[in-house]
Formats: sequence, structure tokens, C-alpha cells
Amino acid sequence: QVLLVESGGGLVQPGGSLRLSCVASGTIFSINTTGWYRQPPGKERELVAVIPRGGSPNYADSVKGRFTISRDNAKNTVYLQMNNLKPEETAVYYCNADVITIPAMMRLNFWGQGTQVSVSS
Repeated sequence: QVLLVESGGGLVQPGGSLRLSCVASGTIFSINTTGWYRQPPGKERELVAVIPRGGSPNYADSVKGRFTISRDNAKNTVYLQMNNLKPEETAVYYCNADVITIPAMMRLNFWGQGTQVSVSS
């Protein structure tokens, strides 16, 4: 019905940067809030950053000033620019989207399959 596909993960040294992308496709009328979560090894999934449609982003305190979330509504894509990455930010990063689907105009929530980000020297 709706598919979220993340890309851009990989291995980076501490202090390095990565840019994640998530493209949504399928029976989409519109995307409300969308964003990124992460799950470090052995830990719970946590919010990284979310951005409402037409609204201001919200960030986890730990990433403020280093990460930037943005979206392109025409492309149904959300991005996460990550700078000055730290080893403890090694995790699987997941895209999430709150979608109004067609033709039923139902509001449903979807997750991507995740992309691995490893920060290590």
C-alpha cells in the first residue's frame, strides 16, 4: 500500500557526516508528520527528528545543532543531514510517516525497513 525506502547509511568516522533519505511511494494522498527514529544495539527505538507538514521540526536534545531534517513534499521524501557523528549514534535508523492514503482517505502510520549507520574509527 505504502512503502518507505531509506538510503544513505554506512560507515563513517567520528566527527563525520552522512545524509539519509527516505522516499515514500504507493497510495499516498498526503504525508503529515514524517521523520527519523533510531535503535542502537540492545536498546529501544528512539526519536531523532520529526517534521510536520508545513510546521517546524522537533529534534531529540542529543542531536540539536548537529542534525537537520528537511522534506520535499513534491517528491514524498524526507532527509536527515547528520554532522559531527558520535560512536554512540551507531544504530539502525528508521523512517516513519503519517500518511493519508487513497482512495479511502485513511490516516495510517508506516515504517521503513531501516538503514544501518555505524560510527567508528
